[in-house]
Amino acid sequence: MGRDTCYRLFTMKAKVCAQETPRCRVVRTVSAGSPGWHNDDEELALLAKALGHPARVQIVRFLLAQGEGTCVCGDICGEIPLAQSTVSQHLKILKKAGLITGEVDGPRTCYSINRARLARCRELLGAL
Repeated sequence: MGRDTCYRLFTMKAKVCAQETPRCRVVRTVSAGSPGWHNDDEELALLAKALGHPARVQIVRFLLAQGEGTCVCGDICGEIPLAQSTVSQHLKILKKAGLITGEVDGPRTCYSINRARLARCRELLGAL
């Protein structure tokens, strides 16, 4: 069994390597709910995933530039060179993560930044 195989088996299945050779690395594995798991880590991962696309970062920057105002998807589409359906998908992901809020106004949805959630994101990133 090669080094890569040993490492892979070790990190995926067991806390102790069966071979116990000097080439095997000791890695602590944790899973959700175990004592080594932190809810802050999970929250940060969710927020990082939501901001993990350049278009979503542009959307957040655009909404921040609007101040306390709100924007409809059409306004955002005018600023970002993507199709309306693509922008809508990105807005959905940002909204699910809580970074933006959306209020229905007739046939339109008006979006704005959730400043408390963005502050939490900054706090979690600062704690790294």
